[in-house]
Amino acid sequence: MPTRQPMRIRPRRTTGDLLAGLGALAVLVALLGGVPYALLRLAGPPLTPELLDLDLLTSRVGTGTIVAILVLLVWLAWLQLVVCVLVELYAGIRRVGMPARVPLAGGTQALANRLVSAVLLLFTVSAVAVPLLRPAGPPADRPAAVAAGTSPLAAPATAERAPLVPVGKAKKVYVVQPPHGRHHESLWEIAEKCLGDGRRYPEVYRLNQHKEQPDGSRLRIADLIRPGWVLDMPDDARNVHIVPAAQPRPATLDDHPGRPAELDGRTRYVVPGGADLPAEAPAESRERPAVRPDPVPERADPPAEADRAPAAPEAEGSPGAGDSTGSPGSAGPASAGSADPGSGESGDSGLGMLDYLAGASLAAAGLLAALGRRRREQLWHRAFGRRIVRPREDAAQAELALRLGADAPGSRMLDIGLRLLGRSLAAAGRVPPTVYAAHLSPRHLDLWIHPPNPDAPAPWAAHDGGQVWRLPAHEGRMLDEAALAGAPAPYPGLVSLGGDGEGRVLVDLEAAHGLIAVKGAQTTAALAALAVELATNRWSDRMRVTLVGFGEELTVIAPERIRCASGLEEVLPELEAEARAAADRGHGAEVLTGRIHGRAGDPVWSPHYLLSAVPPSAEEARRLAVLARTGARTAAGYVIAGNVPHATWNWEIDGDGRLRVDALGFEVAAQLLPRRQYRALVELFSTARRLEGEPVDDEAGPVTPNPSVEVRILGPIEIAGPPPMEEGRAGLAVEMVVYLATHPSGVHPVVLGGVLWPRGVQAVVRDATIARVVAWLGADSEGRPNLYADESGRLRLGPEVRTDWMLFRELVRRSHADAAARAVLLEQALGLVRGPLLSGRPRGRYAWLAADDLEYDVAAGVADAAHRSCEVWLAAGEPGRAVAAVRAGLLLAADDEGLWRDLLRATHRTGDPARLRAVAEALHRRAESHPYGGGMAPETEALIDELLPAWRMSSAPSA
Repeated sequence: MPTRQPMRIRPRRTTGDLLAGLGALAVLVALLGGVPYALLRLAGPPLTPELLDLDLLTSRVGTGTIVAILVLLVWLAWLQLVVCVLVELYAGIRRVGMPARVPLAGGTQALANRLVSAVLLLFTVSAVAVPLLRPAGPPADRPAAVAAGTSPLAAPATAERAPLVPVGKAKKVYVVQPPHGRHHESLWEIAEKCLGDGRRYPEVYRLNQHKEQPDGSRLRIADLIRPGWVLDMPDDARNVHIVPAAQPRPATLDDHPGRPAELDGRTRYVVPGGADLPAEAPAESRERPAVRPDPVPERADPPAEADRAPAAPEAEGSPGAGDSTGSPGSAGPASAGSADPGSGESGDSGLGMLDYLAGASLAAAGLLAALGRRRREQLWHRAFGRRIVRPREDAAQAELALRLGADAPGSRMLDIGLRLLGRSLAAAGRVPPTVYAAHLSPRHLDLWIHPPNPDAPAPWAAHDGGQVWRLPAHEGRMLDEAALAGAPAPYPGLVSLGGDGEGRVLVDLEAAHGLIAVKGAQTTAALAALAVELATNRWSDRMRVTLVGFGEELTVIAPERIRCASGLEEVLPELEAEARAAADRGHGAEVLTGRIHGRAGDPVWSPHYLLSAVPPSAEEARRLAVLARTGARTAAGYVIAGNVPHATWNWEIDGDGRLRVDALGFEVAAQLLPRRQYRALVELFSTARRLEGEPVDDEAGPVTPNPSVEVRILGPIEIAGPPPMEEGRAGLAVEMVVYLATHPSGVHPVVLGGVLWPRGVQAVVRDATIARVVAWLGADSEGRPNLYADESGRLRLGPEVRTDWMLFRELVRRSHADAAARAVLLEQALGLVRGPLLSGRPRGRYAWLAADDLEYDVAAGVADAAHRSCEVWLAAGEPGRAVAAVRAGLLLAADDEGLWRDLLRATHRTGDPARLRAVAEALHRRAESHPYGGGMAPETEALIDELLPAWRMSSAPSA
C-alpha cells in the first residue's frame, strides 16, 4: 500500500556558488559599511559648512565648494545603493514577487540584485522535506473509470498515480493563471513555483520576450503578463505542460490556454506519443481544514452534472428574473472553482468572456435588454409543462460576463441625459453643439464639445472653459424618464472605443465629418464590438448599421438594425443616393437641429452607419472619399478597415489591444469582440429564439415537516431559524445557503468558490466563509450540523433544512394524485409565493442563476400551478378564487402572458365589465412601459378584442 514518506533533499551547491556568495557578501559589507566610514574619515559629513553657507548662491564658486558638491553626490549615490539593497532584500526574503523599482536606479538596482541574490543563496534552507509516493510494490495501473452512480470525488484511498516517465524531445510551457481576487501572478511567482527560485524570473522573461501570445499581444515588460498566456519554460521546470519539441508555437497556443495548470495535483503532463500523466502536487495542497474535502480527482474523471460549476447568471429578461444581478463596470476572471475539472469548461474560457464581454459595460447593458425582449417572446409561446430553453456552455458563459459587467445605470444616464440636453436646447431655440467624444464614469458623464460654450443648460454644467459639459451621476439618477418619453436621441452615433481605467470613452461617428480608418491588430474584432453596441444601445432611436465582409450572424441580435453585404460595391450606390438626398436637405447643424425639434424615431434624421472589414479598392476608396468629403455633419458614419486615403480620423490598434485616435489624442484599452466571444453571443441569442421549450423537472424530493432552518426564495430572500448574522457578512452567507439548499446533491467547496466568487477568491477566504456559515446554521434537533461535508467531500445541508420551493413542489405533486383536495393543495402552494424569485438580492450576486435550472423551473412551475388552479376554480364556479390564484402566480411569473390571458378569462367570468376593463388597461400600460418593450402577444390582444371589443378606443389616448 503506498504511503507518503518525508525524504531529505539536499540542494546541490558548487564550490563556485559558495565562493560567489562569500564574495558578494564581502562586497556588500564594503559598500554598505566601508564607503560611509571612508567618506566620514576622509571627506566629512554629507553637508559641509561650504554647502550650509547662505551666500553660496551669490558668491564666486571656489574649489572647496566644488569638492563639497562632489562629496554630497557620492553620499547620495551610496544612499541610493542602500535603498536598492533593502528593496532587494525585502523581495528576496519575503518572496513578494518582483522587487519594486527604485526611481533613477537602473544600473545600481541591477548590481544590488546580483549581490543580494548571491548572498541569499548562502542562507537558503539546507534541507527540505517533500512528500513522495513510495509504492510497496510495482506501480499500479491507472484507476478504472468511476462506475455509474458513484461520485467521482470519492476516489479510492488506495488509488495510485503512475510515476512520471522520462520525456525526450519535449519542451515545457506554463499557462498564466487567472487572478485570485486582486492578486495576479508575476514572473517571480511563476519562477518560484516552477523553478524553485523566484530570482530566476529573468530566464523565463528571456525565453518569452517578444513571442506572440494567444490574445495576439507580446511580452515586452517583465512585470506585465496576462492570464491565459503560454510561457516557454526552462528544461528543469516542474508543474508545467510538456509538449513535443517539434510542435509549432501556434499549435501550442491553440492547445494550452484552455487547460491551465493549477499546481494542486490536478495538472497533467502531455507526453509525446504517450498518455496524459498527472503532475506531482505541492505539499501545501495536501493540507485540509476541517470542512475541506479530499482534493478533486484528476481530469480523466469529471464529476457528475450535479457538481458542475454554473457558468452564467440570468438576464433580466429571463423567466422570473427579479432584481438585476449585474454589477456595473465590474469584471474579472473566474476563480479556481470555475476552472475546476468538474466545471466542464476551462478557466481560460471564463476569463476570456469576462475580459471582453464584461469589460464592454455599455454594450453588455444593451445586449441584455435585447436578450430580455427575446425572452419575453419565448414566454409568449411557452406551453404548459415546459420551460423556455436556457443557454449552455459558451453561451451561458457569455451571459455570465454580460450580467457581471453590464452598466445599466450608466447606459440609462447616457440615454436620458442626452435626450434631456436636446429637449432643453430645443426649448431655448439653441443650436446643439458638436459632441465629438464623451466619457462615462461612475461619478459623471462628460461631453467634449466644439466649439467651447460656457452656457450649458441645467443640470449640465460647463467645465474647462466650456470645452466640457458635465452631468454629475447623482443628477443623472434623478432624471425623470417618463417625462422625457418621446424626446428624440440627438447623438445616436456615440459608440464606445474602450476604457481608460476610470470609465468608458465614446466618440461620435458623425462628428468625424468624413471617413474613419481602423488599422492594426484585431480590426475585425473591434468592428464587431462597434456593431454590437450600435445595434443594441438605448441612446438612439431608428438606425441602420451595414456590415461589410463580416457579421452576418449578428442579424440574430438586432435584425431590425443590422444588415450585411459581402463587398463595398453592393452598398456604395445606396450610400451615394442617401448622401445626395442629405445634401438637398442641408448639413451640419441642421441634422442636430432637425433631431431635437422632431420626435423620437423620425426617419428623416435616422442615421446609417457603415462598418467595413474589407479594405476598399482604389476606385472604392475614391468613391468613399467623395461620399464623405462634405466637411460637415451628416446622419451617417463610415468606419473602414485598412489604410484608407483621405481618412479624417485614424484609429490604430496595437498588439496589446491599445487603441489610439491620432486626431483626438485618445489612447484606451480597445473594446473588442474576438471570434470565440462573438460566436458565444450569437449562440446566446439563437437559443433565445427557440420556441419549442424544454420539459420541466417536476420531481419532488423529501420534505421535512418540522424544519430547523427554512430557506424562503419564492419572493424576498429569508432564512428562518438561525440567529441574525452581522450585516456585512450576511449577503454572502445567505447566498451560500440558498445555493446549497437548491442543490441538495451537494457541491464541492472548490466548485462552490467558483459559484459565489465568479471573479476569483483565495482558498483561505472561501474556507473561512464556509466555516462561518457552518457555525451560523448550527445543529438540528438531533444535534447534527445543518451544514456538513459528506464522505465524498461535498458540502450538503442537513435533513432539517427546507426551502419553500421544496414544499411548493410537494404540494403540487400531491395535487396531481388527490383530485378531491386538488384545489386546496394548489391554493396552499400558491400561498407560498410572495413575489419575484429571490427578489431583493444584492447587485452583483446570484450570478449562477443563468447556468442553473432553478429560475427556469420555478417560473414555469408557479405559472403552471396558477393556470391549473384557475381552471379548477372556474370549473367549480368560483371565478373570484380563480382570479386570486392567477394573481398569486403573476407575483413571480409576471412576464408569462398565458397567466394574463387566464386573468382576463377569469375576470370576464365574474361578470364585472369595469373590472375586466381595468385588467385590460393595466395589461396595456404594462406592455407599453415594459423595460424590454415588445408590446403584447398577438394571442393576448386577440383575446381582449374578443372579451372587450371597445378597449382599443378607450386606450388610444394613453398610447
